[in-house]
Amino acid sequence: MTLDQKPLLDVTDLRIELVTGRGIVRAVDGVSFTVHEGETVTLIGESGSGKSTTAMGVLRLLPEGLAVLSGSARIAGEDVIADPDAARRARGRTVSLIPQDPMTALSPVHTIGRQLGDALRLRHPGIGRAEIRDRGTALMERVRISDPARRWKAYPQEFSGGMLQRVLIAIALAAEPRLLVADEPTSALDATVQAEVLDLLMALQETDGVGLLMITHDLGVARLVSDRIHVMRDGHFVESGEAEQIVDSPTEDYTRSLLAAVPRLGAFVSPCGD
Repeated sequence: MTLDQKPLLDVTDLRIELVTGRGIVRAVDGVSFTVHEGETVTLIGESGSGKSTTAMGVLRLLPEGLAVLSGSARIAGEDVIADPDAARRARGRTVSLIPQDPMTALSPVHTIGRQLGDALRLRHPGIGRAEIRDRGTALMERVRISDPARRWKAYPQEFSGGMLQRVLIAIALAAEPRLLVADEPTSALDATVQAEVLDLLMALQETDGVGLLMITHDLGVARLVSDRIHVMRDGHFVESGEAEQIVDSPTEDYTRSLLAAVPRLGAFVSPCGD
């Protein structure tokens, strides 16, 4: 990755106001960042900080009429804030979303093959059923789902949480994107499966050179995968920098508080003094 190249995602002074029953709330307040080919940029903050709203705004997936966006967000050079049609052209081609919760993102009444096949048809209109199955099972194998031919006919409820997250990654990859947006992709997983999914994302990035925008509340996750980190609070960035600098030498109290909240292994001290 060379930063003299044009970024895949270039966000400048993005502001998002949400219309609620209690009035207008400024959920995102003038954030700017870039994501280049082959790098991972992470937005981190506690729940309600605005990080997921930022990602959904960039993808133009917030409800029309309930979200007012200003500033600019260029995906592969096209400003999706100025031109909503540019977002529709980019989604499922230039950029793909890995949603947070597989059980709400996937239909329980359709097989994994049907849902992955639909994603492939969007990217490759006109291809036949046999080719869809071949491409789909190859994608399942690529994201380390064992016995893909058998699991092609399975339903989401027959998969573990970790396997479902891999299915969502396969569906995102069906678009052959240059940019992936991962919204809390490991928040519902135990530590072992979480590490496996993160390892998979990093391996895919190394192979394909895609850019990755990661949304997380977990600084432990951010330190593992990120090139750069933006720490978000109340709709704006309180600290930004290289991952190593943010983790090892944070300048803001809020960032230090997030670091202090990361669980660490250590000696157990009994409250009874044993």
